[in-house]
Amino acid sequence: MKTGILTLLLIGFVTATSFAQTKDTMKTFDSTFAHTVYFWFKNPDNSAYKTKFETSLKTFLKNSKYAKTNFIGTPPKSSRDVVDGSFTYSLIVTFESAEAQEGYQKEEAHLIFIEECKHLWEKVIVYDSNGI
Repeated sequence: MKTGILTLLLIGFVTATSFAQTKDTMKTFDSTFAHTVYFWFKNPDNSAYKTKFETSLKTFLKNSKYAKTNFIGTPPKSSRDVVDGSFTYSLIVTFESAEAQEGYQKEEAHLIFIEECKHLWEKVIVYDSNGI
């Protein structure tokens, strides 16, 4: 009985500690400047292309000196007329300033990503926004 209680307490402590570490290391969304990008692939159902894109994009974002937070998404299944699900991937990246976003555009990690993946997409649309 004592062993069971001790085990439960130990599991609870490890779980709580892991949660606290995860929460402390998460980046906070920066509402100063948001860079939203939509990608339409030439072959949107090609799984090899998707894997290549996701790997390259994640490597780029991990190595970016400027991107604060990011979100990579795919279109949801929706029955609402106002939802545009025609894109293949979306990307939202936040920055501490418009100047940081300009640096991001020219940094090596970003340029490598474009070079590795530009042959995959047929269309890209970007929406940049300043926070209010």
